[in-house]
Amino acid sequence: MKDGDKDGGGTTPGFAPGFAAWAGYTAMAVGMFLAILDIQIVASSLIDIQFALEIPADRLSYLQTAYLIAEIIAIALTGWLTRLLSTRWLFVAAMLGFVGASVGCAASESYVVLYAWRVIQGLFGGAIIPLVFTTVFLLFPLRAQTLATAIGGGFAMLAPTIGPFIGGWITETLSWHWLFLINLAPGVVAAATVAITIRVDRPDGSAWREFDLMSLFLVTVGLGTMELTLKEAPKWGWGDPLAIGLGTICLAAGFGAVRRLATRTQPLIDFSVFRDRTFAVGAWFSFVLGFALFGSVYLLPVYLGLVRGHGPLETGTIMVVMGATQLLTAPLATLMERKLDARLMTAIGFVLFAAGLVWNGFATFAWDFDQLFGPQVLRGAAVMICLLPATRLALGQLPADQVANGSALFNLMRNVGGAVGLALIDTVLENRPAHHVERIVSALQAGDRDTAAFVGLPLDKFTPEAIANIDAATKDFVQPLVERAAAVASFNEAWLMVGGLAALSLLMLPLMRPPQIRDHENQAHGGTPELRLPH
Repeated sequence: MKDGDKDGGGTTPGFAPGFAAWAGYTAMAVGMFLAILDIQIVASSLIDIQFALEIPADRLSYLQTAYLIAEIIAIALTGWLTRLLSTRWLFVAAMLGFVGASVGCAASESYVVLYAWRVIQGLFGGAIIPLVFTTVFLLFPLRAQTLATAIGGGFAMLAPTIGPFIGGWITETLSWHWLFLINLAPGVVAAATVAITIRVDRPDGSAWREFDLMSLFLVTVGLGTMELTLKEAPKWGWGDPLAIGLGTICLAAGFGAVRRLATRTQPLIDFSVFRDRTFAVGAWFSFVLGFALFGSVYLLPVYLGLVRGHGPLETGTIMVVMGATQLLTAPLATLMERKLDARLMTAIGFVLFAAGLVWNGFATFAWDFDQLFGPQVLRGAAVMICLLPATRLALGQLPADQVANGSALFNLMRNVGGAVGLALIDTVLENRPAHHVERIVSALQAGDRDTAAFVGLPLDKFTPEAIANIDAATKDFVQPLVERAAAVASFNEAWLMVGGLAALSLLMLPLMRPPQIRDHENQAHGGTPELRLPH
């Protein structure tokens, strides 16, 4: 019996997927959730880990950067690894490796050891993520793919939004070690479930012949220096020699990788899929979704901590609104994907998301749960409406032997979008506050009452006489308020930037065309490949 037959978790043509298929796929989605969640929950406890392991302040950010660099490299290579090991065994190996590395992180007694385990954890975690989206189009028949995409996408998008809450709760009730140990039980269960239930392809040992060490080196250097440049350049300054040097290495390695891979008969990463306009447009919207989603779940907790002074648990509780809305609206998004034209659904999703971002761009220092509720609801409702048509557009029309590679590149684009978004946001937050301080001080000296209200000064005491007679005590009182207002103004600019770029992304919408969606699962059982144009 070949892989893909119903006894191994596949489905029989003409019948709904069985319990084994859904159980195995859900286990894969849980594994992906853990891999994506790991970044968010660790961010909630950086200070605790820094204190416990005596991490120098200038090296603390590398706890996250090490994971992100390894993750993005692994995502890019998942297509080749899937051919080599099969979807089932790659997931099992990656899940168990991720769990083992999580235990290693928890047991680390120095930050050097912890960082090494974080690299290993990122490599295994990155390999998990694209496998879920690959499985949607290889395991399930056409009619079940929308629901399967909604489940997988829901887990993927939910992790960043509820991560701060989970991380905050662990930070305030347990020790930092549990940020990693939390992966142990669900990870082992997920690996075991997938090993028993999933059969969608076979290992192909001939893939070893495709292995090209130079291509791997160039891809690793290109993606690694890209992530490092985007992470650090906002802090160093984009004109800093180190930033320019890293950027140059990134471009040179990236160009070399693309050129070398293009000459290989069976490349480690097949970029030729981008020649397909349908895939390219879907990948573009994946990039924009990563830009908008990761940008928003980065900006909000930083604002709540810096401006409102909330701790990790309070911050996470506020951010649960977006995650809860996402869960509640997922059934509606699934129905919309079945009924609406993909272009109309994409437009609705990104307009809603952009509106939720722009709304946040008019905040004051007093904005808290009540004021942030509406923008979060808009963004939460938009997530699945954005994700479903882009995923189906990019992957649903690919031939079966290209789905794994396409899924790797589709997910890579989302992560690259997130990295670019965070770099632009950090650039705004690093450089704009000083400008706003000067502007606010000038406006206050000119007697601008609107600026005084934005800063939080008592308007009944904001008179020309008071402005003309400012003593040292008043300056000491006003200075932190001005700095807070400058921070809020910078956050607002970042929100408006992300929202504006998300809206502008819709200029690509006319290039979107309804693809022919392939029923790979039906074909796997010997049936004729079923093609249809989605609504």
